[in-house]
Amino acid sequence: MNPEIALSRTAPEDGSTTFTPAQLGHRRLHRIVFSEEAIQRRVAELGREIAACYGPEDDVLVLGLLKGSFIFVADLVRQIRMPIQVDFLVASSYGKGRVSSGEIKLWYNPGASIENRNVVLVEDIIDSGNTIQRVIPMLMEMNPASLELCTLLHKRLVRLPREARWVGFDAPEEFLVGYGLDFAEDFRHLPYVGSI
Repeated sequence: MNPEIALSRTAPEDGSTTFTPAQLGHRRLHRIVFSEEAIQRRVAELGREIAACYGPEDDVLVLGLLKGSFIFVADLVRQIRMPIQVDFLVASSYGKGRVSSGEIKLWYNPGASIENRNVVLVEDIIDSGNTIQRVIPMLMEMNPASLELCTLLHKRLVRLPREARWVGFDAPEEFLVGYGLDFAEDFRHLPYVGSI
């Protein structure tokens, strides 16, 4: 890899800045796909869109899929300007590889009851769709009043039985990291989404 990579921190029309891989925090990072600023703007929009769908009498539970969604959920719930509750569950189909194994591991069931509640399931990225296709039926067995899906990134590689109601960005077919997304537990801390 070239020791210097030209990367756009915001939109391409804003110009680009040259960074060394060391300045980016990791030598394997190829490019920034979605800047910190673009993510924060879109998360604020998503928060407003979600809040507009529910009334003050609605019992809303934001349920984040860990580990990848933890930063997205934290930022998103602060932008939903209405009373909500937050809980998490851990589900993964990746392990240490770059390709989904197809085997879903669920390590934790949400502590909050979802029966008769309006659940907003928050995912970091929809790639193969394996995790979502397994988790949604499990949640539907718990009888929520409604179940909607919000994802930061969607690669649009598969058609899901239940499509995401809220999508932050359509994502390229690259292995994405940062803003909670990892490769073998690395890169989660980056404030932007990049590719490796």
